Amino acid sequence: MKKGSRQETEVNQAVNRVQQNAVAEWNCSVDAAIFESEGKSGFGFVIRRSGGQFLYAVSGTLPGIENRKMSTKSDINVESGAAAKGKAPLIGVVAKNENARFKRVLGIIDFVLRLCAIVPALAAAAAMGTSDETLPFFTQFFQFQASYDDLPTFQFFVVAMALVSGYLVLSLPFSIVTILRPHAAGLRILLLILDTVALTLATAAGSAATAIVYLAHNGNQNTNWLAICQQFGDFCQKVSGAVVASFVAVVIFVFIVLLSGFALRRH
Repeated sequence: MKKGSRQETEVNQAVNRVQQNAVAEWNCSVDAAIFESEGKSGFGFVIRRSGGQFLYAVSGTLPGIENRKMSTKSDINVESGAAAKGKAPLIGVVAKNENARFKRVLGIIDFVLRLCAIVPALAAAAAMGTSDETLPFFTQFFQFQASYDDLPTFQFFVVAMALVSGYLVLSLPFSIVTILRPHAAGLRILLLILDTVALTLATAAGSAATAIVYLAHNGNQNTNWLAICQQFGDFCQKVSGAVVASFVAVVIFVFIVLLSGFALRRH
């Protein structure tokens, strides 16, 4: 809008009229339209008192809409570029770093829990595998012996806890990788699946061995199974300790699985 044009004169008259009326509160309604086919734009505004009384109205057209559109696009692009290069990526980087730091902490806890689970798992396998007691009667030719390999359940327990212990040892390098690369979701999923399998195996072995240990301590009169722990005290003590150690490993495995699931949820 050029200086001295009719539109400018009308706008100035509207402002003067508002000032002359000394309006304490007034409303200004503005509207605009773009005519692309003619390469022009139109505008208009109406000034009213706060109560709705009409004061003044002005309308007009502006040429050169293409240049104005280009200017508007340029301004928008510059602002968008500033936001993209400044604010938005900075917020994303900060959030990403905080998430990576949190996952590293979870990875360290996971590594420590795996170290803690190795101890009871190995102890359970070793205690059950070395459980053996012989009772001599009169001569060396008449002996009563109790050993873990006399019962298939105890044999399964030894094999299962040995496999769980070996898996825990082999999983330590992968746990270290999750600390160094906290956003490696594929590796965490693999560990979660294998941890669940190991947890199931340890739980099955411990539960089956618990039933046999209970019978060894209390027997079963309905099936004429006698309690043997009164005669084989050392044997029952070892197998009972092995069962307790297996359930300690199971509890630690539960925390490992929950921790892995929580870490994956953060992805």
